[in-house]
Amino acid sequence: MKIFKIPRFLRLFFRNKTWDFSFRSSEVFITFDDGPHPTITPWVLKLLAKNDSKATFFLVGENAVRYPDLVDEILIQGHSIGNHSMRHCNGHKTPQHVYVKDVYEAAEVIPGNLFRPPYGRITRSQTKEIKKDFRIIMWSWLSFDYDTAIPVSKILTKARKQIIGGDILVLHENKKSEERLKEILPALLKIIEEKGLKASRIEMD
Repeated sequence: MKIFKIPRFLRLFFRNKTWDFSFRSSEVFITFDDGPHPTITPWVLKLLAKNDSKATFFLVGENAVRYPDLVDEILIQGHSIGNHSMRHCNGHKTPQHVYVKDVYEAAEVIPGNLFRPPYGRITRSQTKEIKKDFRIIMWSWLSFDYDTAIPVSKILTKARKQIIGGDILVLHENKKSEERLKEILPALLKIIEEKGLKASRIEMD
């Protein structure tokens, strides 16, 4: 069973992470994982600008090193960026000292204090270490843009029914999701507008 909307009780149980901004009822927060990407990121930025929307990009450190001009362009256009580890590490499969070192290595090329664990996988002890310097940003609504077993029509139906103000939404900037992202994102921005919501960035400290 695919869970698009994270149950409220789970968000309340893991209070040491940010799952939504329920107090900001007129806004939603679109986030993109895994970039920057040489062709997808420019397309996303152009579409966001056309729709007067802001977003937050959780970048993989290796990609940030490879495409520094795209990191600069994201910031120039008024979006936020966050740390998605240096090598897209799975916290449940990576020793703590290796995981923490990888995150701080990425921080050398990705400014700010926002962090999202790849795959959403992070242990309690890793969380304790990372929270010393970062805000751990999770999500309240997952698009499954990477899962070709889920029709785009179903994803958009779920978006219309489930997304409310304060939600943090997740999409992906990678080759696996590219084709579906180009179908989902324009429709998602329209749904957000129809709901009377504004797409905003998560503020970097």
